[in-house]
Amino acid sequence: MKTEIWYKKIGTFKTYLKGERALSSLTIRNYINDLAPLHQFMSDNQILKFNELSKNNLREYLSWLLTKGYVRPSVARKLSVLRIFLKWAKTVGEIKSNPLPKYGSMKTESRLPKFLSYKETNKLLNAPKNSNVFGIRDKAILEILYSGGLRVSELTNLNISNIRLNSGEIKVIGKGRKERMVLIGSKSQIALKHYLDYSRPILNKSQDTNALFLNKYGGRLTQRSVQQKVRNYSISSSITGDIHPHTLRHSFATHLLEGGADLRVVQELLGHSNPSTTQIYTHITSDQARKVYLNSHPRAKSKN
Repeated sequence: MKTEIWYKKIGTFKTYLKGERALSSLTIRNYINDLAPLHQFMSDNQILKFNELSKNNLREYLSWLLTKGYVRPSVARKLSVLRIFLKWAKTVGEIKSNPLPKYGSMKTESRLPKFLSYKETNKLLNAPKNSNVFGIRDKAILEILYSGGLRVSELTNLNISNIRLNSGEIKVIGKGRKERMVLIGSKSQIALKHYLDYSRPILNKSQDTNALFLNKYGGRLTQRSVQQKVRNYSISSSITGDIHPHTLRHSFATHLLEGGADLRVVQELLGHSNPSTTQIYTHITSDQARKVYLNSHPRAKSKN
């Protein structure tokens, strides 16, 4: 959902909370804060309207909140506010039917983040054709998403001034306007340099933009566009599942931990303020270790 549409709908909801429900300013602010993650979830999953939300979407949303580090009482509170919001949305005609049950809670699956294997990652990163302007740009995008573990919003907000190519560093503005330095590897540096030397000068029609990644019109590339490109390249690479930019971020963290990286270092590289958000990846690597053990150790293999 586009940001301007989101704020317009939320603004109308705030008027309802203040006028008809006579809630305090503090309570209204808390309600709006509890709804904020829904905007990111809808954007990440290309859900453009509230009317497109299904019961399955909302179940996935609650599981997604858990992977983001929200504790269950916080998720329960967000569910309560969401129920109020959707009831209002149905009343004013924003949605045809309410996908949330009237009472009780929705069961959530404790799902682990989807990540790619090393082989799948290489297939995806090698999918763009390195022989044309857009393929060179897309190659750099995929390399940086994986090499730096960036969120798609962080990638699209990058400016030329954020890049320190010689040292392999990128200054990223993360959530809450927090700055962090992200490291990128040699392959990403090569791909980015190729884009800067060849593709970007061709795409930069206005000659006065500081945006790093440009579209065919010379404007800043949007999050939605990057999401669609990642999805298309995953399909052309025959990678199963719903692959999106955040999948590369999950893969970045998982592969680092599998390689022996310290959890605190990964937390810093990801820009997580809450350690529990990063902790989810240790469950993934534990599962991987279990599979390797069961398949490899002579005393662990099952007898046929």
